[in-house]
Amino acid sequence: MSTRTFDVAGLEGGRVGLTSAQLEQLSSAIDGPLLTAGDEGWDGAVVVWNATVAKTPALVVQPTSADDVAAVVRFASEHGLLLSVKGGGHNIAGTAIAEDGLTLDMSRMRDVTVDPAGRLAHVGPGCLLQDVDRATQAHGLATVLGFVSETGVAGLTLGGGFGYLTRRFGWATDNLGEVEIVTADGKIRTASRAENADLFWAIRGGGGNFGVVTRFTFRLHEVGPMVTGGLVAWSADRADEVLETYRELTASAPRELTAAVMIRLAPPAPFVPEDWHLKPVVALLVCHSGPTAEADLAPLRALGDPIFSLVGEKPYVALQSMVDNLQPKGLHQYWKAEFLPDLPSEYLNTFRDAALRVASPLSFSIIFHLAGALNEHDDGSAVGNRDAQFISGFTGTWPPQANGDGIMAAVRQGWEEIRPFSTGGNYVNFQLAEDDATRTSGAYRGNFERLQQAKAQYDPDNLFRVNRNIRPLGQERTSS
Repeated sequence: MSTRTFDVAGLEGGRVGLTSAQLEQLSSAIDGPLLTAGDEGWDGAVVVWNATVAKTPALVVQPTSADDVAAVVRFASEHGLLLSVKGGGHNIAGTAIAEDGLTLDMSRMRDVTVDPAGRLAHVGPGCLLQDVDRATQAHGLATVLGFVSETGVAGLTLGGGFGYLTRRFGWATDNLGEVEIVTADGKIRTASRAENADLFWAIRGGGGNFGVVTRFTFRLHEVGPMVTGGLVAWSADRADEVLETYRELTASAPRELTAAVMIRLAPPAPFVPEDWHLKPVVALLVCHSGPTAEADLAPLRALGDPIFSLVGEKPYVALQSMVDNLQPKGLHQYWKAEFLPDLPSEYLNTFRDAALRVASPLSFSIIFHLAGALNEHDDGSAVGNRDAQFISGFTGTWPPQANGDGIMAAVRQGWEEIRPFSTGGNYVNFQLAEDDATRTSGAYRGNFERLQQAKAQYDPDNLFRVNRNIRPLGQERTSS
């Protein structure tokens, strides 16, 4: 156990309402460090991916075990502290940080243990996607995760989670076999289909509303270690041709093939010819994890004359990190997205025009193919929108020193124009802090009231509310 003396005046006059003795009590109850502003490691603990989010906690705890987490949860509950949980800090709404509250930074719980015989991976809550991919790919195995390797596993999974393998194996949360979780009463529980099944249902899609997961157990599948994939781009003058090819490709694609189409300004990257830097392009990002890649990618090849093509055989872990540099930390981010049932011509025309308005040096617009396993995995989980075939939206991005008003306006306009084509649902992990409760309930279409009931059972006082919040049933109108 660690001990230290705390200067409460250093917390701006004690804005969390705690005495030095109370902070020392918490510090002595845990093995991980308790940080205040100015401590070594503080800056890294409070930074998040989206620089638009400017929040600062009063305290940070970096737990090293479920027991540490349980002690912090009990302490926060007892003292009425605003509590947040930071896995990778990649959530666009900035839910990792509680302003003037207590943040659990899970970065010291970053172990991955792979059971290749059982095809399971036991994953710590501080892990990034790259940690899991590297560990599992050593055995030719993978689970469903996202496609930016610096994303946190916890936040991605608890909100559903999709990536290149979703068409084959469903949402990330469909591939959970079990979790260890600390609930609002400070108890450490195991949740699975056989144990605490109602809690297991709720956490699979319900975000961080029901507790702090301290271990994820994922099912693994044979994938890689080599796959065929990458990025290929053409002039945006060919957008209609490429979008039509994309529609045809996705209509017949086997589940081993996932493709996304983007419209953006070509980045000034080494793989882009210099005379194309910052000019509008339409690009396809593809991943084929099966044996018939060249035949299945023939429609893409038939387009011919790309500006550049990085599509080829490569390690799965390389593909998983291919777009990392296009979305680095420290930029301002403003996104809007919808689930789609199909890609009618009117939608494609609307998307094209809106995407060209959004295009700026760091922004992009995307359609990502989802259809397949997620439409069938109705095995009892809270993640909604099982009718989604695609997800599409606009990502406005700009550096902190720039004015983003025009980019945000273009994103909002494009989003409003594509909404008539939506299934009516949206992805909770893409919601912004400005999105209201109606938007959150729309992410769970048909499951929301049951989630409220689970919230009333496991977190009746809404301790876990620094998230896309689900209020306990009967408390929808109360303040947070």
